[in-house]
Amino acid sequence: MKQFVLAIATILMTVSLNAQMKIAHVNSQNLLDSLPSYLKAESDLKKFQDDGVAELSVLEKQINDAYVRLDGIKGDLTPTMLKIEQEKIMGLEQRYQQTQSLLQQQLQTLANEYNQPILDRLQKAVEIVADRKKVNYVLDVSKLLYSKTGIDITVEVKAELARLDAEATKK
Repeated sequence: MKQFVLAIATILMTVSLNAQMKIAHVNSQNLLDSLPSYLKAESDLKKFQDDGVAELSVLEKQINDAYVRLDGIKGDLTPTMLKIEQEKIMGLEQRYQQTQSLLQQQLQTLANEYNQPILDRLQKAVEIVADRKKVNYVLDVSKLLYSKTGIDITVEVKAELARLDAEATKK
């Protein structure tokens, strides 16, 4: 009997605690896409990436031209001269790979530098609105498989995020 009463008490406490929890959700991608600083960061990253791709294209053309030139003259070269020309091409290929690797690292570093302050502002805006609405959990709709309940606070967070973003860009 004592275990039965304890089990009932546990169930009632769990139901009581669950009734007090409030869950909300936001669409973080929608929030980011509406933010001028995010759009500028994305544009700057795209330009940096396009410039890098253009630089790699120049190197790739140099490699291809070197192969074509070598193919045209290899019958006239001594074995030593052929080896020297092949080493030149290998040097170009190494330079291409190093440039590609460096550009990827730089792009990742730049993306982190641009996006981290924006993501921090998004987090802060969510926290402010969640505190205001007395919400215990805020989920991102892009990661939800199913939701029947919950409060959509995207609009409120969007307004708070715009305010925080405006403050941050003034500095």
